[in-house]
Amino acid sequence: MNELSPQARQTAPLRTPSDLSQQAGKDIAGALTVLLADVFALYLKTKNFHWHMSGPHFRDYHLMLDEQGDQIYATTDAIAERARKVGGTTLRSIGQIHRIQRLLDNDADYVTPQDMLAELADDNRRLVQFLRATHEVCDTHNDVATASLIENWIDEAEGRSWFLFESTRPTR
Repeated sequence: MNELSPQARQTAPLRTPSDLSQQAGKDIAGALTVLLADVFALYLKTKNFHWHMSGPHFRDYHLMLDEQGDQIYATTDAIAERARKVGGTTLRSIGQIHRIQRLLDNDADYVTPQDMLAELADDNRRLVQFLRATHEVCDTHNDVATASLIENWIDEAEGRSWFLFESTRPTR
């Protein structure tokens, strides 16, 4: 048995063997890590608005945001695990999320329900742009497995954006 010393175990690189080049793994894992920071930011904002929803459509909006938050959160593990599968690493802390996220937080004491939904619709559309850019990185390195996952996440984000947009349309 070839056992490593405790020090060697602590300093051993976390490189998962992959048929992708080392540069491909680095590029893809890097893009996925920034994407993951955005997904966590969107998840927390969705839950923030879910928790602070008010008004006559409270129940419908509250439930919709809860469902959307669950869907967003469900992607986090898949994104992080994919970064590891291609030979990279991923997020380690909330501080790291804060440093690299591109979607903005909303710490306002009060946001109207319509503004909440409009902001989340915009954020989901921006997330689609980030997903497409990450897909391009995967295409460059012929990483069809990650690209395939991203295609599903694009569809989900477009669906969330659509529901949010329709919920903000005025009734006639």
